[in-house]
Amino acid sequence: MYLKNAAFYLIIYAFLSGCSKKVTQQFVSKSPGPKREFRAVWVATIENIDWPSRKGLPSETQQQEFRTLLDRQKSYGMNAVLVQVRAAADAFYARSKEPWSEWLTGEQGKAPEPFYDPMIFMIHEAHQRNMEFHAWLNMNRGAQKGAKSIAEDHLVNTRPEWFLSYGGYKLFNLGIPEVRAYITEVVLNIVRNYDVDGIHFDDYFYPYTIANEKLRDDDTFRRHKNGFTNIEDWRRNNVDLVIKGISDGIKEVKPKVKFGISPVGVWRNASVDPSGSPTQGGQTSYDNLYADTKKWVQKGWIDYIAPQIYFSFEFGKVPYGVLANWWTKHAYERHLYIGHGVYRVKAGSNEVGWEKANQIPRQVRYNRSKPQISGSIFYSAKPLSRNELSVNDSLRRLNFYPALPPTMPWKDNVPPNAPENVVAKKVNDIGMLISWDAPALPAKDGDEPNAFIVYRFEKNEKINLDNSAKIIGIVRNEGMLGYTDKNYESGKSYTYVVTSLDRLNNESGMSNVVQTK
Repeated sequence: MYLKNAAFYLIIYAFLSGCSKKVTQQFVSKSPGPKREFRAVWVATIENIDWPSRKGLPSETQQQEFRTLLDRQKSYGMNAVLVQVRAAADAFYARSKEPWSEWLTGEQGKAPEPFYDPMIFMIHEAHQRNMEFHAWLNMNRGAQKGAKSIAEDHLVNTRPEWFLSYGGYKLFNLGIPEVRAYITEVVLNIVRNYDVDGIHFDDYFYPYTIANEKLRDDDTFRRHKNGFTNIEDWRRNNVDLVIKGISDGIKEVKPKVKFGISPVGVWRNASVDPSGSPTQGGQTSYDNLYADTKKWVQKGWIDYIAPQIYFSFEFGKVPYGVLANWWTKHAYERHLYIGHGVYRVKAGSNEVGWEKANQIPRQVRYNRSKPQISGSIFYSAKPLSRNELSVNDSLRRLNFYPALPPTMPWKDNVPPNAPENVVAKKVNDIGMLISWDAPALPAKDGDEPNAFIVYRFEKNEKINLDNSAKIIGIVRNEGMLGYTDKNYESGKSYTYVVTSLDRLNNESGMSNVVQTK
């Protein structure tokens, strides 16, 4: 856990010639915030929840809306976006066998006009802002309830035997081996063809239980029992097979792409399983959605889990702190992020706790008090931008200093080499130009730097790379390598150092030290 004191002083006594003594003072600044933290937001596209603002907008308008969205989220301190690129067996990207989404163009199967590939565009824009891009896919939905447009060549029309009808939706029947193979290939197609940082699934596996409605997959169970006698265990195994297949596939195709899941918050209640959480969750991932999410973390099939703890501290049945604390004991050396229900924040809300302006800030501070929690994901972009009860102003303050996404040593523990030949040159009326060369040699694993971090320290300040407040710039490894310190004060002395970052955010040692006068 990072230190919260502003600074403390280390006195160095320098003994000079003869009997004279001179005392020089060197201070070590301490970080006011975490240097490593996943700070992300969900961008929902289904029903145009977050982006685009409506169907059928011209491509240029879609692009400008997305740029604005990223700029806003970046201003709140976010370092990642999770964008829904597959909402209902459709696509917000060109290199797909599934039809274009109706929520993009207004008609399923219709390409954007003028033509562009939204995923290539979105990845580029996110990376230019030093934000990770995670492709968020819905696993089970074939057709949305009340969908206005379904293309003739959509799977619900060409392979109707693959789907179950439930609650007005068409849902993939995960008990069919061909369905599982198909979903896995959809994911791996994205991994092969796009420069995504991660693959992300939400909480939809088997559907949430609807009273007095039966999920009619009995015939599938009889045909594909796979050794199971209990249909509920069989359903859980079906989901396990999808998750394991995707995990293995990503490791084979692009092993440095992250794989994460954001399930409903409660795995199981302790009332039905002593190893579950001391909660009274109405529907749980294990018992209702047939998703053994705890198992996936324990087996190392996923790189992070982000339970949706969309509850306040004051909610009696599932208090935020109680459930978050349970998850800290079941992270199993993988990353644990918490999903926050920003959409619930509302002045005068009749949902207990959500009428309080400090609910989300308090949750974030709680997370930071737990070393097992590595970050937060907020649902979703539009509610966060509305700034109800000043929630995004609170996040700006909490995230005032930048943070790097935490490393994943099980995927890559080899840091890049440090940059070389750092120089500083005063540029009149502009600032101090810091330039450097990329390392002459790649890292031991062959990785080149993905980006560079520029640090600035005051005169007599000891270099402390753990202090995120000293980061003044993060520069992508593209083109001329340099950063202009526009906040440089003429006449003051500064110390600059630069480090390298690889794709999975391993940081090199520091470059040569440059001091200005």
